[in-house]
Amino acid sequence: MKATVYMAASLDGFIARENGDLDWLPQFGANDEDYGYHEFMDTVDALIMGRATFEKVLTFGDTWPYGDKPVVVLSSNPVSFPAHVPASVQNLSGPFDETLQGLLQLGYGHIYLDGGKTVQRFLEAGMVDRYIITVIPVLIGTGIPLFGPLEEDVHLELAATKSWPSGIAQYTYEVARGATAPD
Repeated sequence: MKATVYMAASLDGFIARENGDLDWLPQFGANDEDYGYHEFMDTVDALIMGRATFEKVLTFGDTWPYGDKPVVVLSSNPVSFPAHVPASVQNLSGPFDETLQGLLQLGYGHIYLDGGKTVQRFLEAGMVDRYIITVIPVLIGTGIPLFGPLEEDVHLELAATKSWPSGIAQYTYEVARGATAPD
């Protein structure tokens, strides 16, 4: 299973304000640019997110933004779904090791990881293969960081960069498996 993090972050490294607000993010469609999102979504078999991210997505309106793309909500407790959430959304609950095993059994080839805690848990487990980070040119000062403490360094190789006239830049990094720190 290949796992990709596709995430927007402020220039100072936050994915949301401390209260979870995303008001600092540019609105998709405002300039007819989706920053590669739809092209990326066409490459993934399923989206994996945590409960907090799922609950935030529910605030976006009554239209489920992922269509019929399979979505797995990871949570330590069962999650209930509102009526407008399609049957392609499911919940895996319990300790992370158990939910990870359940996820592996679903047999997805390429998954999209979304949500701070979910990304951090997969990172800790050594299960992230690629990071696509879209840097928004704004400093918000405090918030929810994309990355948390690490037990060891994770070495990355730059695979691609893109930029837009708005000042938004996107960096794609592949995890350098077996890499060691330079001398």
